[in-house]
Amino acid sequence: MTPTDPAESVALTVREPADLIAAVPYLIGFHPTDSVVVVGMRDASVIFAARADLLDDAVPADIRAAATAQLVSIVDRQRVDAAVVLGYGPADTVDPTVDVTANALRQLGIPLLDALRVTDDRYWSYYCDDPTCCPPEGRQIAPGVSPLAVAATVAGQVALPDRTALRQQVEPVTGVARQALRAATERARVRWSALVDQAPPSDLLGARTLRRAGEKTIRLLLDRQRRGAAPTDDDVAWLTLLLTDLAVRDYAWERITDEPWQVTFWQDVLRRAEPELAAGPASLLAFAAWRLGNGALARVALDRVLDTEPDYSMARLMDDVLVRGISPAALGDWPKRDQDGGDGRAGRIDRRRGRRRRPDSERRDRARPAGRRRP
Repeated sequence: MTPTDPAESVALTVREPADLIAAVPYLIGFHPTDSVVVVGMRDASVIFAARADLLDDAVPADIRAAATAQLVSIVDRQRVDAAVVLGYGPADTVDPTVDVTANALRQLGIPLLDALRVTDDRYWSYYCDDPTCCPPEGRQIAPGVSPLAVAATVAGQVALPDRTALRQQVEPVTGVARQALRAATERARVRWSALVDQAPPSDLLGARTLRRAGEKTIRLLLDRQRRGAAPTDDDVAWLTLLLTDLAVRDYAWERITDEPWQVTFWQDVLRRAEPELAAGPASLLAFAAWRLGNGALARVALDRVLDTEPDYSMARLMDDVLVRGISPAALGDWPKRDQDGGDGRAGRIDRRRGRRRRPDSERRDRARPAGRRRP
C-alpha cells in the first residue's frame, strides 16, 4: 500500500482523464503496473493518491476484501470530497477490482468522478458509454512527453519506470564502494571502543559520552549536507554506528525538516550503511520522505528494515503512519523550538531537572558495545 500526499509538493493541473493518467506516476513516484490507484480530491484539487497491488482470483477472497478495505479506509481518512479509481492491467483482473473498490468508496459516501482502466497505451472509462467520446476499443494515450510531465519534472517531481527502480534507490551499494564502507565501519568500531574506554567511571558503558559524540556528529554532517558536501565513508560509518543508540537516533529524527536535501542525505547514508546498521538510517529516510509527501520512497525504505528487523520501533511507527494514510500536515510546526531557541525534542521535558524525559519504553536504554543492534 503506497499513500502519497501531493499537497506537500507541487500542484498538477488535471482537466481530463488523460491528464490524470499522466499525473499518476508523479503522484505515486513511479509508473504503476498491475495496480489499483485511488486519487482523492478536495475543492477540485488533487490532494492524495494511494496505490495497492492488483490481486487476481488466485488470492483468497478474504485477503482481497481486506486489501480493498484498507485502501478505501486510507482514502476516507483524508476527508476527500471526490475520488477517481484507476486500474492498471488486463480487463479480467482490473474490472472486478475497480468495481469492488468503487462500491466500497460509495458506501463511505465518497462521490466518484470517474473510474478508468489503463491497459498498455489505451484507457477506458467505466462511466462513459458514449462511443464518440469513449469508443469500445478505448482511447489511445497520446505518445510522447505530455505538458503535465514536463511541468512535474521542472518542479522536481520524478516518475521512475516501475517499483523495481524505486526499490533500487534504497538498495545497498556494492563492489568497491561496499568494501570501502566495510573497512570504514571497522575503523569506527575501534573509535567507539576507544571513546568508551576514555569515559569517566560515572558514565556507565560510556552512554553519555557516546550520545554527546552522536549529537555533535549529526549537527556537523547535517550542516555540511545543507551546504552541499556529502559525508565521507568514515563519516557514514561513524554516524551509522552512533545511530544504534536510540537517543542519538531520536536526536537526528527531531532535526529532520521538510527540505529536500534531508532526503538526499538519509538516502545516501542508508545505501552506504553496513546492512546490520541500516535500520536507523532507513527509518529516518522514511520519515524524511514522508514529510515531503513521497510515500512511495518511504515505503521501500521501511521495507528494508521490516524485512530483517520487524520489531524495530521507529520502523513500526512509520509503517503504521503509512498504513493509516496520515498526512504530514498532522506534524504541525515540527520540529518545535524550545525556550532556548534550539530545536525541540520529541520527548517531554522534565522542567524540575531541566532534562528531557524519554518515553517509558526507552528510558532505560543504555549505549551498547559496538556491533550490537538496538530495537
